[in-house]
Amino acid sequence: MKIVAFIPARYHSKRFKGKPLALIAGKPMIQHVFQRSKECPELDEIYVATDDRGIYKCVKEFDGHAIMTDESHLSGTDRIAEAAEKINLADRDIVVNIQGDQPIFQPSMISDLVRPLIEDPKIPMSTLMNEIKEDRELNDTNNVKVAVDNNGYALYFSRLPIPFCLDQESKTTHYKHLGFYAYRKEFLLKFTELSYGLLEEAEKLEQLRALEHGFKIKVVETIFDSIEVDTPEDIKIVEKKLSQINSPEP
Repeated sequence: MKIVAFIPARYHSKRFKGKPLALIAGKPMIQHVFQRSKECPELDEIYVATDDRGIYKCVKEFDGHAIMTDESHLSGTDRIAEAAEKINLADRDIVVNIQGDQPIFQPSMISDLVRPLIEDPKIPMSTLMNEIKEDRELNDTNNVKVAVDNNGYALYFSRLPIPFCLDQESKTTHYKHLGFYAYRKEFLLKFTELSYGLLEEAEKLEQLRALEHGFKIKVVETIFDSIEVDTPEDIKIVEKKLSQINSPEP
């Protein structure tokens, strides 16, 4: 069984055109993501899946692996499904979707992500969550929240706080969903063929499609958060964080 990671990358982002090529501390963002991915020992291969020749060329220049995919894909999931087919992965191989706009994620998060699929052949799909500790994060609709059952399977994903505490004295832990996924290749292909769901359309959250069709998603808690780059302004935040990571303790 192989474990192969794909980093979907497209040039024409609505909020940040050319985002994968944006420089962070002198290197393209896609290079940061690729190099972080290489630090995960479970990954056998890593590819950037893109529809842009400029991104493809950039990856080749830093000695990475890239696959050209169709321009018409509506999501990164569709893009990596095509890429997984192109390299002829077996049905039971594990496909990892690493977001191309999270350049300083902890590589051990990928180890946590793939572990359930390695240990249990019946699990079709997994993802990550991180405890929310600030009200600002909880109430930000850009931060997706997730509620899980007693066995760690997703009950629901929402842009609003879930669970909602009707009694202000109620104490519960809220979790943010981190957009890393692992799939068995056969399920990834099945997922891309499923019809869009009403909940998916309402929340604009692709993962709800799996729940609406009755499939389980294993959700693993990680102690690490991961900063997303959504706008050019976010690069300064990432560079500051990166300098803190790279600076030795006094």
